[in-house]
Amino acid sequence: MPVSGLPELWLIRHGETEWSRSGQHTSRTDLPLTEQGEQRARQLGKYLNAKPFALVLTSPMQRARSTCRLAGFGEQSEIDADLLEWDYGDYEGLTTAEIRKTAPNWTVWTAPCPNGESAAQVGARADAVIGRATRSNGPTALFGHGHMLRVLAARWLGLDANAGRLFALSTGTISVLGHERDSPVIQQWNLAP
Repeated sequence: MPVSGLPELWLIRHGETEWSRSGQHTSRTDLPLTEQGEQRARQLGKYLNAKPFALVLTSPMQRARSTCRLAGFGEQSEIDADLLEWDYGDYEGLTTAEIRKTAPNWTVWTAPCPNGESAAQVGARADAVIGRATRSNGPTALFGHGHMLRVLAARWLGLDANAGRLFALSTGTISVLGHERDSPVIQQWNLAP
């Protein structure tokens, strides 16, 4: 239950794409949802349909925008480029196993993405989204991507961006950030309605 006067952020990860299914890192490649991803987005809408959001923001990528539209919030939504996925640079389209052939033990959380973003850069974008959402007059829905939403949760809790590694997040799921008394908390995580 939200604490009166304090913001609540609903994080909605986009539905499945071909690359999310195969484990390929997807940031700026603009892939559509699979049929299963579209079905999941509609299911999210059934769960969210009674929720009166004061603000609905979506990443500009079609997988997030389609999830938002299929969930029933397309008309209400605003595009926010700060919700873009972590820019993987030269690792775009590669799986972790492929990356580790040349960079052993690599993870996005602990090592750089050549020609991509650092954790601190993604964290700064997450902070901007949180700032915008907390200025709204009610709950905010954020339609976005796995790594970015995990960083956003870490920043909400006052943790470094790379602490997002602690929060696994599946496609087509809902997570809720809120407060217990005046402390930022995770109210729900990785809910698959």
